[in-house]
Amino acid sequence: MKEKYLIYGAKLLSIIFAPFYFSMLAFIVMFVFSYMKLLPMNYKLLVLGIVYAFTVAIPLLSIASYRKLSGLRRHQMTRRELRFVPYVITIVSYACCLFLMQNMHIPHFMISVLCGALAVEVVCALLNNWIRVSTHAAAAGAMNGALLAFSLLFHFNPLGWLCITIFIAGLVGTSRLILRQHTLGEVGWGTLIGFVCGFVCIFFV
Repeated sequence: MKEKYLIYGAKLLSIIFAPFYFSMLAFIVMFVFSYMKLLPMNYKLLVLGIVYAFTVAIPLLSIASYRKLSGLRRHQMTRRELRFVPYVITIVSYACCLFLMQNMHIPHFMISVLCGALAVEVVCALLNNWIRVSTHAAAAGAMNGALLAFSLLFHFNPLGWLCITIFIAGLVGTSRLILRQHTLGEVGWGTLIGFVCGFVCIFFV
């Protein structure tokens, strides 16, 4: 019985902290907890709508359509050789979002969040030719890297937030292990790749 609830909990965490939602979560946090909360509500809703459309709705609907047309089941999409098309769909969608936001002259450090998310997808897609990497762990790792980079750029103490994001990354990685979707190595590599991409794209781009 305890194992049953453990699996349910792991599935719930995998859904809540799916890679698609991290960009949206990052923008919500910025709009609520930073000085950007002073921006007009209409502007914040517009930005959140664009981010949601291109990083959540369009990729999920496109991947679901691809799976239906190809006759693949959800569990089959975890196979390394079948992950290429979902990666391409996500990368194209993220790139379109980045292009649109640049044309709208969205502040650069907000765009850098999307650069980090796009970089994670590109690196994971390239590595998919040789090894399988946990994109859940990569997204969680990118969150930690981005937070550390923002703390250095804006000179604030990130300790409290880092405790939260590291805890979330641990939960996400553990959930993927419990569900046997990834090995410890795949989770570890995903976390490292995400952290590096998140930090570099925020701090240097």
